[in-house]
Amino acid sequence: MANTPTFSGGPVDAGLIEDLVAASRILAHYGVLDAWGHVSIRHPANPERYLLSRARAPALVSAEDIMEFDLDSNPIDQRDRRVFLERFIHGQAYRARPDVNAVVHSHSPTMIPFSVTGEPLKALSHIASFLVKEVPVWEVRDAGITQGLLVTSNVQGRSLAEKLGDGPVALMRGHGNVVVAPDIKRVVHRALYTEVNAQQLVTALSFKRPITFISPDEAQDPKRLDDSWEVWKVEAMGE
Repeated sequence: MANTPTFSGGPVDAGLIEDLVAASRILAHYGVLDAWGHVSIRHPANPERYLLSRARAPALVSAEDIMEFDLDSNPIDQRDRRVFLERFIHGQAYRARPDVNAVVHSHSPTMIPFSVTGEPLKALSHIASFLVKEVPVWEVRDAGITQGLLVTSNVQGRSLAEKLGDGPVALMRGHGNVVVAPDIKRVVHRALYTEVNAQQLVTALSFKRPITFISPDEAQDPKRLDDSWEVWKVEAMGE
């Protein structure tokens, strides 16, 4: 990682920061994020920057914790704040995918079995039909181990972004997943319903009967997420 000083992308609307904080709290509230997961957004004024909390448990994140990074994941104004070791997931996803404006990395509980067994994670319900294509599994050994299964370098982050390809989700073997979307509300929906769909698929598999998955011609992203976002935000933040 380079230590060359970089410049800020400029001020960000307080409402967007509030949504980023809410996303972190919502996903923690629903058990998708544990004490170490994180959510980011691309800087709205400079696509070469992104915004991510300082290293802090997602359930506790506030507006004051939000930091700015360049796409090599160098903090713009670190001061004495700790940063996430795995921030490289975010920087390299934004670099590889101009269409992506929000990223979640989680250790979502039901992801691990699908990441280590070869059992494909596929869309079971219409609300998770963004998973209509089989979700790829990234192997850390393909990029070289630095700190166990953690993504702690741009090399690893780039390898993960390549495995993600043009899809919305990639699993990380024995670790969790990365979820991307064009906006913060949609990335929360995808992160949440990736976990819900996985739980439902585990139940369906236990029946040991043929499963009818969502087909490509049935796949449809929700047109409007404002209603669900309002409910999620009230439940997670008491607003």
